[in-house]
Amino acid sequence: MRAPRTGAPQGGGFLAKAAAVTAGLTAIGAVLGLVRDQILAGYFGAGAETDAFLVAWTVPEFASTLLIEDAMALILVPAFSRALARRSGALFGDPVRELVRGTLPRLTLGVGVVATLLVVGAPLIVSALAPGLPDPALAIDCTRLTATCVLSFALVGYCSAALRAHGCFLPPAAIYVAYNAGIIGTIVVLREPWGVRSAAAGVAVGGVLMVLVQAPSLLRELRTRPVPTREPEALAPASTGDGRVLVLGLIAPVVAFSLCRQSQTLIERFLASPLPAGAISHLNYAQKVAQMPMILSLMLCTVSFPVVARALAAGDTEAARRRVERDLLLAAVVVLVGASTVIAAAPRIVELLFERGEFSSADTTATAAVMRVYALGLLGQTMVGTLVRCYFSAARPLWYPAAAMGAGLVTTAAAGVPGAHYWGAVGIAGANALGITLTAVLLLRGAHRQAVPVRVDRLGEGLLRLATAGAWATGAGWLSSLAIGPAALAVAVSGLVVVGVFLLFIACAAKAPEIPPLPRSAYRRTPHARRHRAASTAAEASPVGEAPPVGGDVPLDHRHR
Repeated sequence: MRAPRTGAPQGGGFLAKAAAVTAGLTAIGAVLGLVRDQILAGYFGAGAETDAFLVAWTVPEFASTLLIEDAMALILVPAFSRALARRSGALFGDPVRELVRGTLPRLTLGVGVVATLLVVGAPLIVSALAPGLPDPALAIDCTRLTATCVLSFALVGYCSAALRAHGCFLPPAAIYVAYNAGIIGTIVVLREPWGVRSAAAGVAVGGVLMVLVQAPSLLRELRTRPVPTREPEALAPASTGDGRVLVLGLIAPVVAFSLCRQSQTLIERFLASPLPAGAISHLNYAQKVAQMPMILSLMLCTVSFPVVARALAAGDTEAARRRVERDLLLAAVVVLVGASTVIAAAPRIVELLFERGEFSSADTTATAAVMRVYALGLLGQTMVGTLVRCYFSAARPLWYPAAAMGAGLVTTAAAGVPGAHYWGAVGIAGANALGITLTAVLLLRGAHRQAVPVRVDRLGEGLLRLATAGAWATGAGWLSSLAIGPAALAVAVSGLVVVGVFLLFIACAAKAPEIPPLPRSAYRRTPHARRHRAASTAAEASPVGEAPPVGGDVPLDHRHR
């Protein structure tokens, strides 16, 4: 079924539908990611060969954060939202197509040059990232293969941002399904002749599949939009500036923030390379599992980010503030429940997922210890991912997030050196948690002065109570995991106990944080839709600001409703 392409509101449930689609495909992608890691662990274990690949894996990790998840989205979603807002009043030309023509060719050329430099400079990259690696030649080969993803990931991030701004969430949600399927298939086919290099080749294949999943939908969006034939004098200059602004004004602070954020991984690999073989692998496996609650918690923020950007484009800061505060509290609930489960049942989770083939019980013990420490920083990771939208949703993002992230990075490095010396991989994970938590606190402290003026005191009080509930739930889940033998049953029971204790604590708290239920939050109409609704009640319309609408609700997907 195809929805009308008029820009009118599509109904109050679009956020719930978008979140459901994103959640389902993200879950499938996460499962495939676990299968990918299980195949790596089973085929190659946690030794020197896997460490060499994981050094090369730094390139796609860095590129995905910079080009897909953070910088590209934070730059382009507001840019496309502003272009879409102007499109409704433009009678000549199309602001969206103007934006694409002004940015996509330059982006492709720039990242193509960077990818070529990475392939040529792979030996220097490996020596800089992991000077103590026992097999640098293998890492160099893998790095040359993974470096090709820089170009494909840039195109993926561009398509994802444009489609989400248009309200099309299905193809962007499917990218990691395609990515992990490409890696798994390549490993299975090429493992015998290529060894762990097959995983690096899979990164290149997966990147191409991610582009193919989205490109047809974006081309369809651009081709099917009607282009008016007459130009009003008042709107002529407004349709041509985003390409220049994107290059000159927006990129630097957002890119600096994303580079600082992902540089935590570079510090970890650098500090872990002189440690005994397997340390990098233990850090990697622990991080992949521990970060799953954070990924799930940020799904709603991913879906609602275009809504926040459009509200700001319309001048409705109150609606944007309510949306960000609601998203932050809901994301905190999800991530704290997940982190409590990870901390409580870490050894049983690692045993269930990885302990087979070349992955030994000693690897399980080491990975579980690192995973528990990583989980301590998950709330900070979620807060950073949510709060940064307050700074980057407006037309002119500031340098404060990059400065806050830089302070966290310095903290990670300063704490990581003695941490690695005395506690090995566990100390490195602790430095990571400390650095990202400091960044989250700095962003929260400064958020009330930004484009989305969130209420810091209220949010801080609510987050503190949620963290207390998570601590009680962690203890209960840990006790339950000790009492059960089979790993699968222990993980399931521990998770249920954590959820039950967490919700019970919140329900019994004297001043529980004001957290709206997820269905009501997801189905709630945006102010733009409520202003278009002819039969709206006075109670429903009362919180709405006076700014003019900018295109109504963002529909889920025009072709997959």
